[in-house]
Amino acid sequence: MNTTTLASTTRLNPVSRTLPVLLTMEDDAEDVGRLAPDDRLTCHVHGRWIHQCVASPTHVNPVTRHRWCRPCGTALTVSVDELSGDVTMYCPRCGHGESAASARLITACRASLAAARARKVFEAA
Repeated sequence: MNTTTLASTTRLNPVSRTLPVLLTMEDDAEDVGRLAPDDRLTCHVHGRWIHQCVASPTHVNPVTRHRWCRPCGTALTVSVDELSGDVTMYCPRCGHGESAASARLITACRASLAAARARKVFEAA
């Protein structure tokens, strides 16, 4: 099974998994090289859905450009709208700051939001 397949499987069926179970699954899959760290729905540092903690300074990495504007040398500002499911990141200095790493993080946050919502619906049923 390759990284994309596992990430897709995790994202398509997170409803039947509690957050602690999904955290463990993603940790294990990442440890054996079956899940890229950028494709996680959960945060192994904070023990939460990635969209719930992406604004933490811990998630800024100038080397990989996760939440980082290279030209400005500035951490990107994050906005997560849990109602609409929209996630944005932008540089507070220049208004840009796009990178492939931050784009993947935005995608993971949107998937995390969707999984958390689906889980709530599942638990309410």
